[in-house]
Amino acid sequence: MLKSVNFVVLGDHSIAAQLGKKGTSTDVTIYDRKTADVVYTWTAPITFPDKVQPLLQAVNIAEYAILNVAKLDKFLGEQILALDYAGIKDGFILYSYEVDKEKLKALLKGTALANYQFLDSVDQLKQEMTKMEPRALEGPVMIPVDHAFDVKGVGTVVLGVVRQGSIKAYDELTLQPSGKSIMIKSIQMHDDPADSASSPARVGLAVKGLSAGDISRGDVICAPGTVKVASGAITAKFQKSPFFKGELADNQMYMLSVGMQIRPVKVKASGDTLEITPEKPMVYLPGQACVLLKPDSQGSRIIGKGVFQ
Repeated sequence: MLKSVNFVVLGDHSIAAQLGKKGTSTDVTIYDRKTADVVYTWTAPITFPDKVQPLLQAVNIAEYAILNVAKLDKFLGEQILALDYAGIKDGFILYSYEVDKEKLKALLKGTALANYQFLDSVDQLKQEMTKMEPRALEGPVMIPVDHAFDVKGVGTVVLGVVRQGSIKAYDELTLQPSGKSIMIKSIQMHDDPADSASSPARVGLAVKGLSAGDISRGDVICAPGTVKVASGAITAKFQKSPFFKGELADNQMYMLSVGMQIRPVKVKASGDTLEITPEKPMVYLPGQACVLLKPDSQGSRIIGKGVFQ
């Protein structure tokens, strides 16, 4: 079976075009390349830094990171925070000659990025990436959807990474948070048909039971009872980022990043506990990390990280 290794490319993400072939492109662009036994993917949030949301979604597609630093600024700070909060502990760093390496290392100290490998060139990056192994997760199947569209003659197609478990053709699963039934008609990996796929494969699935209009980014294809759906208030242990200077207001609307989902929420802080009330139903797991955002903030747009109780 083909192995899969998934990267996110941050900073100057133009190098992604040197690593793989451009595929699906919206506010995130996915590049991929297939060798004899591995499919590599690289996801770049192309509308960042104008919008912070695609940054959080891109890091949630990947197990490994490539940070190509062009300059030290607040946007680099947001990217470091996003990777740190996503817990991506393995990756590579390239940097331009204008960047002070020691200052950059100081920014990474104490974060998940502290042990990233510094590289000198894209050629070296290409060599080092081949040493990375897939990070498979066992358990009931979970596939967060990052794109969905209707294809003439095929029907509804969804794209996503098998975050956990395995799937095969004709599996009957559920789409959450809607709870609607969905059947997998066929599976593709890197445009090639596959009978089955396991974590962390990136897949295209032809599905029956729903149209693309019924599916949103961040929805999760899973076995019934695998995930929780929040339609009312839920609580999280919360730690504010040292870079966010404002205070949380009870009546204000924020955005919450949970996996691939970005949801409008209202919050109420009490000590290190945050009560979160989503505007629309939201998929989550106890112990899962979430990131609170204020997209219109003039400073850091990442407020802090929570862990669901």
